[in-house]
Amino acid sequence: MNTKHTATPSPEGQQQLETLRLAVAKTLEKKRRLGQYAVIWKDGKPTLQGEDAPLTAL
Repeated sequence: MNTKHTATPSPEGQQQLETLRLAVAKTLEKKRRLGQYAVIWKDGKPTLQGEDAPLTAL
């Protein structure tokens, strides 16, 4: 199987990536305003972020 791998995404791929980043940022901001916690990936592990996050680890 021949695949072509480039260091940077195509212009279309860049637009899709920016759209996804914007959607995630809006969702995290909405959860923050509602006082809900979010599960995010940090340092190779899922972590709970927010004031109402459970005290037990995942």
